[in-house]
Amino acid sequence: MKSALKLSLLTTLVAASVANGAYAADAKNVIFFLGDGMGPSVVTASRIYKYGEDGSLTMDTLERTARIKTFSNDAQTTDSAPSMAAYMTGVKMNNEVISMAQDTIAKEPGRDANGNLGVDNCPAGGKSAPTILELAKAKGKAVGAITTTELTHATPATTFSHICNRNAQYAIAAQAVPGGAGYNAALGDGVDVLMGGGRNHFTPWSASNKYGRADGRNLLTELAAKGYTVAATKAEMAAAQSGKKFIGLYSTRSHLEYELDRTATPPLGEGATQPSLSEMTLKAIDLLSKNTNGYFLMVEGGRIDHALHGINAKRALTDTIAFDDAIKAAIAKIKETDPTLANTLIVVTADHDHTLAFNGYGKRGNPILDINRGYKDNQPSKDADGNTYTTLVFGNGPNRPDLRSNVDSATALKDNYLQETGVRLASETHGGGDVKLLATGAGAKSFKGTLDNTKVFDLLKAAFGF
Repeated sequence: MKSALKLSLLTTLVAASVANGAYAADAKNVIFFLGDGMGPSVVTASRIYKYGEDGSLTMDTLERTARIKTFSNDAQTTDSAPSMAAYMTGVKMNNEVISMAQDTIAKEPGRDANGNLGVDNCPAGGKSAPTILELAKAKGKAVGAITTTELTHATPATTFSHICNRNAQYAIAAQAVPGGAGYNAALGDGVDVLMGGGRNHFTPWSASNKYGRADGRNLLTELAAKGYTVAATKAEMAAAQSGKKFIGLYSTRSHLEYELDRTATPPLGEGATQPSLSEMTLKAIDLLSKNTNGYFLMVEGGRIDHALHGINAKRALTDTIAFDDAIKAAIAKIKETDPTLANTLIVVTADHDHTLAFNGYGKRGNPILDINRGYKDNQPSKDADGNTYTTLVFGNGPNRPDLRSNVDSATALKDNYLQETGVRLASETHGGGDVKLLATGAGAKSFKGTLDNTKVFDLLKAAFGF
């Protein structure tokens, strides 16, 4: 009887301790991987493209899975700003809004004297929604955000800034500069690691930098004065030493090159001097892991989305593979010091779907980017008019011919081939379908079932013990 009483008392004390947050967090470190626009069809097509039907992406091997609802506060189909902000803040927002209160109305920025969107028109007094990056920083952890897009683009911006419209990228950049005008004070002494493209949002307008800042500020100079190492190339990134904060902006005025084009040299592109997403991820882990309190890192494969908007499946799949390679590299590196991931939570997901779809009954092993060939006879499949078609198509976008004609393999497999679309629009749109979340490591067991995207924030906080 006494033993039963003691057990009951112990159970009560444990429950009370958990409720009061007295028990240690599951995760010391969290890495949140976001494949922008990486819906289920994109994942499947990428797997087949690289490894075949029987193969597996690294993300496929993560043992915990969930299905994520992505609608925004005002739309069935979200854009990247509120969908990523939902993960980072736990708040449903309107389309185009970055980490603000639910009732915030998106208001487009105005044109500055140089014709750029440099005038922030957000009403004064807007209420921000705290992000998981800010909460981690407040707990003494190191924090970072890295991306293949402009650093001020919607997805990375949701981690470190608050603004009523995602297009106010010059104002978003200012929020990252400790002590400067417009700084986001919730970041404390600053984000420890930042990487991406879009250097123009940080540097002054000039005759040669026509997309620069109209206020004349050089935010990179200001960051250097605050102790940041500033890098513009892969080589400069590699040379950066731990112990200092770091910002790497590897593109003059836009996103990083697609993975397919990363060997490009000027004037065709800047890819030859840009690090891969895997290289950025490993460097970020190196720098952040020096903090004994742990870290939070957001890693975005952002150009998956851009290729899909451009109905160029080959670049979308290639960037998805590069994103998956970054996950593989990160897990391998972390396991060198944390072999069972007992201290590290890895989460992989997407912010929204796209309209990429599979056509026909293709033969197993038929190249996923090729024309469809039937599983019975391996002969080209035909539409009702007797024309061939590709396995991958889009629900909407610019390439909807009024009269279809044959597509041959040589054309379909080219780097620049644009898949056909069902509805003619100037640009392909996002899709409203659910996306997949995968997780492994400390605290991963909580990610299961069908979840609203806002609930992911709660699970990240719980894993950290916040």
